[in-house]
Amino acid sequence: MIKVRAQISSVFHLDKCIGCHTCSISCKNIWSDRPGAEYMWWNNVETKPGTGYPTKWEDQDKYKGGWKVNDAGKLVLRATGKARAFTNIFHQPAMPSMDDYYEPFTFKYEDLFNAPAGKDQPTARPVSMVTGKTMDIEAGPNWDDDLSGSPIYASNDPNLEALSESERQAIFEIERMVFFYVPRICNHCMNPACVAACPSGALHKRGEDGIVLVNQETCRGWRHCVPACPYKKTYYNWKSGKSEKCLLCFPRLETGQAPACFHSCVGRIRYIGVLLYDATKIEEMARVPEQELVEKQREMILNPFDPKVIEAAKESGISEALLESAQRSPIYKFVKEWQIALPLHPEFRTLPMLFYVPPLLPVIGKVENGNYQPNRTTEMFGSLKDARVPISYLAKLFAAGNTKLVEASLRRLMAVRLMRRQKTVGDSADTKISEILKEAQLTHEQAEALYKLSTVASFDERFVIPPSHREQAVEMLEEPELVKRETGFGLRQPPRRGP
Repeated sequence: MIKVRAQISSVFHLDKCIGCHTCSISCKNIWSDRPGAEYMWWNNVETKPGTGYPTKWEDQDKYKGGWKVNDAGKLVLRATGKARAFTNIFHQPAMPSMDDYYEPFTFKYEDLFNAPAGKDQPTARPVSMVTGKTMDIEAGPNWDDDLSGSPIYASNDPNLEALSESERQAIFEIERMVFFYVPRICNHCMNPACVAACPSGALHKRGEDGIVLVNQETCRGWRHCVPACPYKKTYYNWKSGKSEKCLLCFPRLETGQAPACFHSCVGRIRYIGVLLYDATKIEEMARVPEQELVEKQREMILNPFDPKVIEAAKESGISEALLESAQRSPIYKFVKEWQIALPLHPEFRTLPMLFYVPPLLPVIGKVENGNYQPNRTTEMFGSLKDARVPISYLAKLFAAGNTKLVEASLRRLMAVRLMRRQKTVGDSADTKISEILKEAQLTHEQAEALYKLSTVASFDERFVIPPSHREQAVEMLEEPELVKRETGFGLRQPPRRGP
């Protein structure tokens, strides 16, 4: 018997990200522009290859984030456990320090604006937003932005360990050439390590939409959640003594609006919608070998058009309106139907619900006689073999090293590109395009739909936001047993405010 759960999920199309950081600024202005949160970037954009924010956050030998399968075959947290939670209650040895993030700063603009007339040009000195003292700026949340081709930053990317020497040389052939950008927010995982690690029960996953939140009234500042999150998207507010994180702008979602970072995205790379999944398989799927994790997570995602799934969803309390949203969801198309969107570092075993379409550009190209030559061939497989960013690097990022999954995604993207090129330029025969689509396992209809959703889709097609039913959720809060029965989670729910 399946237990159908609904999850607000998202897709970021990396071929369209221009690295403008508009998403980061919109989030910063709304949620973390206050004392104690100066260093927090709930949304940040990283240049890859690069070390990211906090520095080398992907190195779980250092930060101990996510889950692992122990010798007994059980799924356990890397950072904590029953015994370690007690011994480390006042100290988290694997928690990033301020230096791993950066010391937030501003400038003494009054020294610039109020400087008396003189022969020297006045300057605004940088000042720490933590201590208030003048400082030398040595790092920032996007310190290696646009510079990841340099040996200083890109060579320290933990994902490069999966590459051969020749593949490493291919990456660094062009000094300081931007490869691609990876915007990051909280993944609102199916199997969130932060929720499992919290000793006070302040973190919880909402039963109605799967958004992971922190109850500020319950949080005691033990900080177990920070090292437990492998993506380092839970933060500690040094002023309030509470943990904070991305909440997917749920007050906006409940009024039918897209989250701020989604709404402000210049490249229109972001998509949001509902996925249905079988909650009974979470632990089973999270324990499979690393290279099977992506495919097993796909298996958990249910077809919203299947009559059996619809019946089971209704039995689980999912409304008709929510089912209709799941059927229109662009996320289902990207992840399940076309299978081109992949999770970031699935080997962390949190089953993240934010997926990425890996970049096709500037992956195609190479250096000849010291000059960069883009590959313009219409032979799909030949051009992938000449990828400047190696497939093995993308596989380390998005498929736990399974190169076949990344290749399949890029082949479908390239097949759509060649199909559109044939329509606009006419340099290929229709029969050849049909063969390419067939080999990429796409129909003409699917290829057209993929092209439209990736390029000319309207706001409502990219953001399929389900209607809110908060009144139902408030009623459920009055009866904890009803929460457990209706959601199947038995999650700790935040207390009601007011009389």
